[in-house]
Amino acid sequence: MNKKDLGKIVLHIPARAGSKRVPKKNIRPLNGKPMIGYVVEASVDANITSNIYVNTDSDEIKDYIKQEYPKVNIYLRPAELASDNATSDQFNSDIIEKLRPDTLIMINPVCPLIDSDDIREALEFYQSADCDTLISSSSTKMQTFCNHEPVNINVNEQLAPSQSNTEVNILNWAISIWDAHSFKKRYDNQGYAVLGEKRVFFHLDPFNSIKVSNEEDFKLAEKLLMIK
Repeated sequence: MNKKDLGKIVLHIPARAGSKRVPKKNIRPLNGKPMIGYVVEASVDANITSNIYVNTDSDEIKDYIKQEYPKVNIYLRPAELASDNATSDQFNSDIIEKLRPDTLIMINPVCPLIDSDDIREALEFYQSADCDTLISSSSTKMQTFCNHEPVNINVNEQLAPSQSNTEVNILNWAISIWDAHSFKKRYDNQGYAVLGEKRVFFHLDPFNSIKVSNEEDFKLAEKLLMIK
């Protein structure tokens, strides 16, 4: 398959001020640097576009980015998209409508161990695939249950070696890429779009895909960054 034309690429890092489980986590120091700084540096070092935006409602985050990364743009999101109820569908649709990209990349600031190679390789994978959506993931063939129901095994059979089980993809959303026109069309017609229609999953090394959702995750990420 020929590689798709990516057109205008916009990369954004959504980082609102509020967080209930880990207060102010995007700007909280992590191994000596605000957590958001790690993904900003990875995004800049990936060198795939000059259209890099931190999408925020926070003056503290805005001031930090302007001081430390003056070449990175600030996108001030509307107040209604800064609440706990604002969805990824909504703020991605908003930035597509305002900035008019052809390809939209979202880098998750709560995944501080992703690096520039991850971002470049994800974009290359997306460009070569017959898809409109890429979502980063990890995977497992271990026996998996959801609400006590088996997902990838048959409990009425002898337990098979784990390598024989169906692979389960676990979305981590560290890196997401969309055809912006397809995204906006789906959102306008259906009210949701982030999962796409023709999606591919991009496998991230579990080490790099650690996601900070709670205090325990924060401590783990800090220890891993010290090792890295």
